Amino acid sequence: MAPTSPIFTKIGIIGAGVSGIAAAKQLRHHDPIVFEGTDTIGGVWSHCCYSSTNLQSTYKDYEFSDFPWPAAAVKKEFSFPSHLEVLDYLNSYARQFDVLKCVRFNSKVVALRYLGGKTTTDKMDTPEEYGSLLSGHPVWEVAVQTNNSDEIQLYNFEFVVMCIGRYGDVAMMPEFPEKKGPEIFEGKVLHTIDYCKLDKDATSDLIKDKKVSVIGYKKSAIDLALECALQNQGSEGKPCTLVVRTLHWAVPHYWIWGLPFFLFNSTMSLQFPLEKPNQSILRLLLSSLFSPLLRKVASKLIESYLLRKLPLEKYGLKPEHPFVEDYASCQMAVIPEKFIPEADKGNIVFKKASNWWFWEKGIEFEDKSKIEVDVVILATGYDGNKKLKAIMPESFRSLVDYPSGLIPLYRGTIHPLIPNMGFIGYVETVANLHSSEMRSMWLSRLVDKKFKLPGVPTMLDKTLKEMEVMKRTTRFYKRNCISIYNVNHNDEICEEMGWTAWKKKTWVSEALSKFRSRDYFN
Repeated sequence: MAPTSPIFTKIGIIGAGVSGIAAAKQLRHHDPIVFEGTDTIGGVWSHCCYSSTNLQSTYKDYEFSDFPWPAAAVKKEFSFPSHLEVLDYLNSYARQFDVLKCVRFNSKVVALRYLGGKTTTDKMDTPEEYGSLLSGHPVWEVAVQTNNSDEIQLYNFEFVVMCIGRYGDVAMMPEFPEKKGPEIFEGKVLHTIDYCKLDKDATSDLIKDKKVSVIGYKKSAIDLALECALQNQGSEGKPCTLVVRTLHWAVPHYWIWGLPFFLFNSTMSLQFPLEKPNQSILRLLLSSLFSPLLRKVASKLIESYLLRKLPLEKYGLKPEHPFVEDYASCQMAVIPEKFIPEADKGNIVFKKASNWWFWEKGIEFEDKSKIEVDVVILATGYDGNKKLKAIMPESFRSLVDYPSGLIPLYRGTIHPLIPNMGFIGYVETVANLHSSEMRSMWLSRLVDKKFKLPGVPTMLDKTLKEMEVMKRTTRFYKRNCISIYNVNHNDEICEEMGWTAWKKKTWVSEALSKFRSRDYFN
């Protein structure tokens, strides 16, 4: 069916996950339209979780600045809410600030078309100022499919905010040699995306009393291995095999040698000496002297605790790289409380393998060993860039397909060469909600002309230098992770908005305290 006549308004937001809801709340005075392809808000919390999934950070670190967690959801100070509690919190937030009225559910964005006329490189000719994000005329045409119908509704916007995220829709699938893929396997193969769509009874039928292998060793794989182990208790139960390609450090909780985890990496005093882009000569000298030493000392202290606390060497799970490299690349996972006890009981077994493929009865490894398996679940991640490129105009796709898998974004929000478009949710840290709220506030003030951006060459130069600095901290640099730079990043954003970067009442607390959303916005 032919598209209907376009609807024109100021701001469109694509996606109603955590980032989309945060952006809608900050931009609600412009009456934005939020397109959500499903029937609920919450993004991955709604569609990519299973019963064992909990928040990786404590509730205090995953809290909007103006909306505390309800007392009923907070069991203790260091509580890790379940995914259902997180969903309840997000829905309560959306209702409190009347964000739901902006959301159009079951509305899938299938394509964008640029209406601006000029190419992105034209902005290079005006290096002193980036220009207004609200131009008064249509810049983007958004094609929306509603309720899986054949009808396409067109919307025209002055400004579009991309909040579709990097997870949850497009599976990253491993490649296999010819005739060694899933097609020859007699059992069942599915990705975690498919597993999350199953209800409780269906998941039980899938894994109970079955020989299950989970591929991966990040948070979703660890949670899923535990879920399989708990389903297979008793004499009929079969152990779950966790196939590990790349070892990463994991932590059992956020305490190290009796001290809170943030003291080892997230205070102003620790982050101040680290190398950063565009430093003064004095700061550069300080970082050259102290940055490698600080990272090494912090890593060794944490590693020594983890090796004492967890049986990593017993199960061959001790990584060869320093802990800080996983933290700097947002690869660190929190191990569920029951995970190690289940491994000790033999309900979770580990197989380290760089390469593997299928045979008729299960999985074969590079050392020619084989295991028989009934079900293989691929916890191999998501291809967020593929999801983004699928709806972007062809002329812009190369700009969001950076070689390292990153998108070069100024302040993690604006691509200097993509006009009238913002990105929220593409910067990662220990608690992504805070990052999304901070950048949504920054974007709202930018839209309202409370401050101006530098020119395109300046933004590109600063962004690329920033990426190079972060790349030097970890071999796993494939995402825009600012964990070890979050204090510096947030301070720079505050200063750009005209806010003070001073958050605490004294120098001591400023240097040694942990910073949460309320510290920046209250």
